[in-house]
Amino acid sequence: MSEKNAPKSSNTLTYAQAGVDIDAGNALVQSIKPIVKATSRPGSDTNIGGFGGLFDLKGAGFKDPILVAANDGVGTKLKIAIETGKHDTVGIDLVAMCVNDLVVQGAEPLFFLDYFATGKLDVAAATDVIKGIAEGCKQANCALIGGETAEMPGMYADQDYDLAGFSVGAAERGTLLPRQVAEGDVLIGLASSGVHSNGFSLVRRILETNNLGFGDPAPFEPGKSIGEALLEPTRIYVQQILSVMRETGAIKALAHITGGGFPENIPRVLPDDLAAHLDLGAVTPPAIFGWLQSISGVETKEMLRTFNCGIGMIVVVDADKADEAMKAFETEGEKAVRLGTLKARDGNAVLYDTMINFGV
Repeated sequence: MSEKNAPKSSNTLTYAQAGVDIDAGNALVQSIKPIVKATSRPGSDTNIGGFGGLFDLKGAGFKDPILVAANDGVGTKLKIAIETGKHDTVGIDLVAMCVNDLVVQGAEPLFFLDYFATGKLDVAAATDVIKGIAEGCKQANCALIGGETAEMPGMYADQDYDLAGFSVGAAERGTLLPRQVAEGDVLIGLASSGVHSNGFSLVRRILETNNLGFGDPAPFEPGKSIGEALLEPTRIYVQQILSVMRETGAIKALAHITGGGFPENIPRVLPDDLAAHLDLGAVTPPAIFGWLQSISGVETKEMLRTFNCGIGMIVVVDADKADEAMKAFETEGEKAVRLGTLKARDGNAVLYDTMINFGV
């Protein structure tokens, strides 16, 4: 059929009518420019709107750097933010899940990029999310140098959104972790701020089976709703760890306790011939974990392989530097607890010499 004989539509369509509002996207970029600018650090260019973000490693003070990259998301914790309409903390979670993975390799996080996908762009909600991302970047001293907002009607329900984060850090050649981990080394645990960003599919199932909603009062934290308590953001340990690393030289390895808990994350930084013997009786888990177990009957070992259970980061140090490292972390505002030691492996890589008590 020739073009001149093709049937003509009586209606014209626009991208906005198809569900994608370019004007809303432009409005979001304008609203977040000062937020992004506030995350600037040496080496960064936080002028967003170009096709790529720039970073000057030499300007950041590196001489012979190895780059370390990480990416992650927030998971179904986002459902709580969406259902409660509280969007200003999940961005911190997004940054935390990336930069905490960088610092465990001895790298200083340098810059961050985000990906925000939604069914229908709500500029106010998206701005709150990015405010949280910027706050996380400031906590980690890394620059937010770019991102992507994708409005995808039909892929997501109107108010639903998903987040992905990407971060790059650097360490001078020869300083990466883990290094020289040996039998007799001591494990130190740094306290978590709560559930962090893992295990929320189980959390939501527990609430559902107990007919509880996010707006219900939190019996384990008076004055807050369950949703508010669950949205407590993931702790970012970056600047504290880098400070102790530089001050003491004691840190030999680090394990970020995320999905898989102790049994899955600790072995990632151990040689094949060593096992972590943990004294979990030394841990005082936040009340939310005891409450979750009490209303669900989830077995303790399942709790330990699903949640952080009160310890968000594990630090491996020489035995003769353990006290110095503990004091240094406490000076940095961290609650540190001696968790155990490394011994020759004869079986599992993680063993519980004493078990955690959730107070149930």
